[in-house]
Amino acid sequence: MGINYLSGRIPSSLCNATMLNTIDLAYNSFSGYIPDIFGSLRSLQLLNLGKNNLTSDSSDSELSIINSLTNCRFLKELTFSRNPLDSILPISVGNLSTSLVDLNLRGCSMRGTIPASIGNLSSLIKLDLGTNNFVGTFPTSIGKLIKLQGFYLHDNQLEGFVPNQLCQLRSLDLFTVKSNKFSGPIPSCLSNLTSLRRLWLSSNKFNSIPSTLWELSDLLLLDLSSNNLSGYLPLDSGNLKAISWIYLSGNQFSGSIPRSLSNLMNLAFLTLARNKFEGPIPESFGRMVSLEQLDLSENNLSGVIPKTLEALVYLKYFNVSHNKLKGKIPDGGPFANFSAQSFMGNKELCGAPRFHFSECKIEKSRKWNAHIVLTYVLPAAIVVTLLVAFLCILKFRKHKVVNNSEVNQSGERWRRISYYEIQQATDRFNDGNLLGVGSFGRVYKGVLSDGTNVAVKVFNLGLEGAFRSFDAECEILRSVRHRNLTKIISSCSNMDFKALILSYMPNGSLERWLHSEHHSLSMIQRLNIMIDVAEAMDYLHNGGSVPIIHCDLKPSNILLDEDMVAHVTDFGIAKLLSGDDSITQTMNLATIGYMAPEYGLEGTVSRQGDVYSYGILLMETFTQKKPTAEMFVGEFSIKEWVKMSCPDSLLDIIDAKLLVEEGEPNTKQDCLLSIVTLALDCSAESPGLRKNMKSVVVALKKIKRLLLN
Repeated sequence: MGINYLSGRIPSSLCNATMLNTIDLAYNSFSGYIPDIFGSLRSLQLLNLGKNNLTSDSSDSELSIINSLTNCRFLKELTFSRNPLDSILPISVGNLSTSLVDLNLRGCSMRGTIPASIGNLSSLIKLDLGTNNFVGTFPTSIGKLIKLQGFYLHDNQLEGFVPNQLCQLRSLDLFTVKSNKFSGPIPSCLSNLTSLRRLWLSSNKFNSIPSTLWELSDLLLLDLSSNNLSGYLPLDSGNLKAISWIYLSGNQFSGSIPRSLSNLMNLAFLTLARNKFEGPIPESFGRMVSLEQLDLSENNLSGVIPKTLEALVYLKYFNVSHNKLKGKIPDGGPFANFSAQSFMGNKELCGAPRFHFSECKIEKSRKWNAHIVLTYVLPAAIVVTLLVAFLCILKFRKHKVVNNSEVNQSGERWRRISYYEIQQATDRFNDGNLLGVGSFGRVYKGVLSDGTNVAVKVFNLGLEGAFRSFDAECEILRSVRHRNLTKIISSCSNMDFKALILSYMPNGSLERWLHSEHHSLSMIQRLNIMIDVAEAMDYLHNGGSVPIIHCDLKPSNILLDEDMVAHVTDFGIAKLLSGDDSITQTMNLATIGYMAPEYGLEGTVSRQGDVYSYGILLMETFTQKKPTAEMFVGEFSIKEWVKMSCPDSLLDIIDAKLLVEEGEPNTKQDCLLSIVTLALDCSAESPGLRKNMKSVVVALKKIKRLLLN
């Protein structure tokens, strides 16, 4: 049923339809008791009463509706979330259907203990008891729910140890007990949960971390903040290769920050604030190319702020306040956007006036003894110069171009470009020419000897997967030709150096235009860009003999030329399906927030996965909200946010800049509704329900005609 925005009591006549199997009354304003007569619907499979004002019978302290629902032997999904039920969960909960896969009681003011009988629900995949008033200890019977993937116990008043029975849940993907009163050690057997991706244990009283925790190499999120954890952070913490979020603030960690953390190339959020870390900030942190937030405040860190951090082009939040740092505050890269609050409480820092520190003094150079210079230094300098010149000649001979093909994708002859010419074009890879940093290397702006502007993508061959990434891009870019794909001009490759020379896009990336205060896109510009991207993806999926799956569609991988025409780029992890509908890979390299669920959980690569990423991209383009924004936590994603806001609150989520543009308001609102509806269709949970890119192109062009007319 699709009943929305209704109020009053739930009509008892609803239960006369005995063959009814689905009742969805969520997000309304129903009040009163939940009628027990729902139990008479023997065929009922889904009952969703979430987000209403329903209560439980005050004469009975237990949630009596549970007793009646034990008659519904086919029940699969039961949701009462966000209703003020204020009840005790009865023992009879264990008598619900053995087919039940989803039980959601989040935010229902439930009290009392969690009954052990809940372990009888052997088919449960998701159990959400979060944001209630449950007391007592962790129910050990949970260990029998071996199919459980999502387990939410956050924001309750549970106490005691987390038992080892938790480690029997080998399918567990998400586990949260944040904001409870759990104490003791974190179970060492958590390393057995190889499917675990997100782990929230914050705001408890845990006192020790097992060394085995760092063996969870596929973990995406780890939150241990606000506990009683102490001791050194081990070097093994650098083993979490897939991790994107690490929150360790508000503990008693001491010693130095391990340099091994800089190996975490996917890490976007690192919070070590309010601990007792000492020693320097590792210079190697400059290699953490995905970092967006770094909080090291309120520790005992000393030394200088490494200038290497200027290379972190995605860094939006930086805080080293209240430490013992000294020296000059860097002023390049992201530091141009940070305020004085990021550095306060470090008395010996110096820098630009806006940081409210004294200006840095320039050290006077020492006077050299002329005799020493002429006698020793000058001859040594001449020898070194001759040696360097000799080595440069050898290196120049070594770095000759090895072209992958004689003809590029436009049918033109490859332009032969040597390593020396690439050096000259980029001013020896000067940071002033840096356009961006990706997973496998850096991209520089270059000017060839004939004045042609190019983008030079230089691969960091020290990174795992860099060779495969270079080969994948070469293989794909050689075989495709489309106006909305990045054009490859040439390549330079040998055992020690690999680079691609690409067409330069003067207007940068879509990310820059969506999330910069100095740039803005009109509605028609956004629509044109998304049509360009859809046409490129349709070509990749359907335009050749072998479908090409991009695998990492996001705003930073969409570049804009001088006419604001969009070009899809970065095929470093792209896949050729070779006639299959899908393939499976063991290493997940796509970006969190944009990847399809089946890619993150199973490594399944398919055209439908790209369509999912496109749907998220479409939402971001018109709401200007990143899918990784702090407001999106747990099950509450950008997709759920958009879905909840349609249609009545649509204008509340749309980028405000679009609402002040001239034009017919009703037409604009109709177009926006069609766009977000299309985005939701693209990002359906089930791959089989998603649209294909060809139909997306047709739908967007229809919306464009409506907007222009």
